[in-house]
Amino acid sequence: MNAKKNKTLLKKPKYNILFVSSELHPFAKTGGLGDVSSSLPKALKALKQDIRVLIPAYPFAIEKAASIKHVATINLPESGFPGQLGLSTQPGEIRSVAILETKLPGSHVKVWMIESEIYNRSGTPYSDENNNEWEDNDFRFALLNYIAVEIAMGRASLEWLPDVVHGNDWQAGLIGVLLEQEHSESQKRPATVFTIHNMAHMGIYSRERFDALELEAHLWNHHELEFHDDFSFIKGGLVFSDRVNTVSPTYAEEIQSEEFGYGLSGLLTYRNERLSGILNGIDMKEWNPAKDPHIKKNYSIKSLSQKHKNKIALQSHFNLPRKKKTLLLGLVARLVYQKGIDLLLENMEEILQLPVQIAILGSGDLELESRLRCWTTRYPDKIQIQLGYDESLSHLIEAGSDAFLMPSRFEPCGLNQLYSLRYGTIPIVRETGGLADTVTHASKENLSNHTATGIVFLESKGSTILDAINLASLLYQNKTIWQKLMVNGMKQEFSWKESARQYLKLYTQAIKDRDKYKKHAPVF
Repeated sequence: MNAKKNKTLLKKPKYNILFVSSELHPFAKTGGLGDVSSSLPKALKALKQDIRVLIPAYPFAIEKAASIKHVATINLPESGFPGQLGLSTQPGEIRSVAILETKLPGSHVKVWMIESEIYNRSGTPYSDENNNEWEDNDFRFALLNYIAVEIAMGRASLEWLPDVVHGNDWQAGLIGVLLEQEHSESQKRPATVFTIHNMAHMGIYSRERFDALELEAHLWNHHELEFHDDFSFIKGGLVFSDRVNTVSPTYAEEIQSEEFGYGLSGLLTYRNERLSGILNGIDMKEWNPAKDPHIKKNYSIKSLSQKHKNKIALQSHFNLPRKKKTLLLGLVARLVYQKGIDLLLENMEEILQLPVQIAILGSGDLELESRLRCWTTRYPDKIQIQLGYDESLSHLIEAGSDAFLMPSRFEPCGLNQLYSLRYGTIPIVRETGGLADTVTHASKENLSNHTATGIVFLESKGSTILDAINLASLLYQNKTIWQKLMVNGMKQEFSWKESARQYLKLYTQAIKDRDKYKKHAPVF
């Protein structure tokens, strides 16, 4: 390749990007959204983009910031939204929120946090310490959208304007709606990109809440925000954003079906020319078995014999017998029906008759938690669970398990199967969403041509999960085949570099689409 062509390939568009999310690892994380909101901005920064991440200033987020400073104050109106938020001490007082600035650890990415009493609560970003969802989450995240727009339109005195505002999941679904209402002759609104991380969470609220948010009255119709006599944040993102994407190509197709579209498949099909899927990557530095500080013994593709020391450490942590020849299955997930936990439970008796052990980390549905605990009582030498979330332990489970369970009914992308491949831990997954895009089944043909990386089953049934685990147990007895699977997986490339380049192309397309006339969607 000559120097001129090489220089052309290296030339990238430079954009100012405002990345808006309700989660950001390590400040606030309940799942994959937190990881993506951290890794993607880092990758974009590495591509010389000027990106700022905007999140609420939860108290636990502020505590985790190494250093933080006040950079702006945004005054709120005396009445109307967001003056409805109940933050004032005196009626009619002009309220304000502070913008705090810190850095994303291990990077030069600036993070802006919105400091407001409405975020000053313990628990999680969405619920209290007893897992009860905050009743005013619509107000809390509408404020996030409102402040994003104030920054985007240059009304925050930050001396920085974005070319693109990138909102993530329903909590940022109103950004496109609010920006569409901007009619400044002197300043064009930025382009908007909206990423669906999970269609199952739609941000649905009542007409009364719509009125309380004082959104434009004309938005209450089936073409725009109304959704079966309620209104939906995520529908706002789907209708009004210049570009919509999901976190894997297969999931972008799936959400256009009735099964995965949750009542909006028609709208998504209508907008499919502006809908795409970009596979998530992973932070290859944070998830690196050769240097991971959270695991017992570091190892690489050249020193796989050291991996078993992590298995011993994991068995010890869960008080499981140290059996080297027993297949140790790991599971790190929200314990909810989406993740197929109930399907796993359907055949748990048969599964535990196999030469396997199961180590589980997670929390979620109380009934599923209770049923899992019952199995740990009946078979304490075969299955153990730790409720809650522990970042260090999640790394050890990836390193110490022989195989990793992901029996999800649907999975927009999934990150744990990517971590598993990286750590030489064989993923056992259902063929759906990003799982289908990233794991190649250990069929005879795929084993012979060295492309197999895991075990993939088709149907959401307890019996098919049992069959998949049984196959894993059989393959595990053949150390040559098992090591080939491990090596194949560890050779896969799932860094954010290529995905970040695809997002740059998406931003370019969003800017081109911004000025195109958008016909309203038909009634859904």
